[in-house]
Amino acid sequence: MEEYMCYIWIAMFVILLIVEGLTMGLTTIWFAGGALVAFILSLFGVNVFVQIAVFLVVSVVLLFGTRPWAKKYLSGRKYGTNYDGVIGKVAKVVEKVDNYNATGLVSVNGTEWTARAEDANDIYEPGTLVKVKNISGVKLIITKYIEEQ
Repeated sequence: MEEYMCYIWIAMFVILLIVEGLTMGLTTIWFAGGALVAFILSLFGVNVFVQIAVFLVVSVVLLFGTRPWAKKYLSGRKYGTNYDGVIGKVAKVVEKVDNYNATGLVSVNGTEWTARAEDANDIYEPGTLVKVKNISGVKLIITKYIEEQ
């Protein structure tokens, strides 16, 4: 059995790297590191039980020792959209807002959004100024704009 362990470890290493490459989720890379260290030990004829123990220890140390750092610096960056920053803003109707016909487009800060009236009976014609009250999914919920004095 010991003469085949180097093949087993290298096969595990390659398989774990392939799985990591397919998932890109930082899931199996830690165990690939453990398999690589165990493979090196097998080349020097170290006992199989020691190889397994080292594989487990190295995998766990890599998992808990480097995963937080890796997730912070290697994971995809998340960029905020500040979508909630449009709540309370004044918008201009670009396309007639009519909830019954499921139409409506407004412009806020140079960005066009699908819009629906807060009161389903309200209809807003193009050019009308409205106020953004809320966001529902990807639609702005708007109401009549009353100029404050």
